[in-house]
Amino acid sequence: MEDRRKVFNLIGLATKAGKVASGEFSTEKAVKDGTACLVIVSEEASDNTRKMFTNMCTYYQVPIYFFGRKDELGHAMGKEYRASLAVLDSGLGKAIVKQMNINGGSKYES
Repeated sequence: MEDRRKVFNLIGLATKAGKVASGEFSTEKAVKDGTACLVIVSEEASDNTRKMFTNMCTYYQVPIYFFGRKDELGHAMGKEYRASLAVLDSGLGKAIVKQMNINGGSKYES
C-alpha cells in the first residue's frame, strides 16, 4: 500500500506543477489536442468511461492505465472525486508509469 502512495504523491506533484488535466472533459481535450502524455482512469470508472478513454487513447496513441479509486485520485489532486486525469509532462508521466508498473496498475494494450 505504501508504494501506491508514491503514485498518488507524483500525481499531486504534477497537479501542483500545473501538469494535470482532470475530469472527463479536460482529459479528453488533452488527449485530442496532443498535450496528454499519460491518461489514468479510475478502476471504479463506468464501463462507458473506460471504453471511451480506451478507444480514444488507442487512436491518439496515448498510454492509458487503470489505477486507483475515484476518491484516491481526487484526493491526490486536492479535489473530491476524479474518474480520469491526463498527465501533461512526459518526465512526470514516465515516473508515474514506472511506479504503477511496480504497484499493479493495469495498462490497456492495444
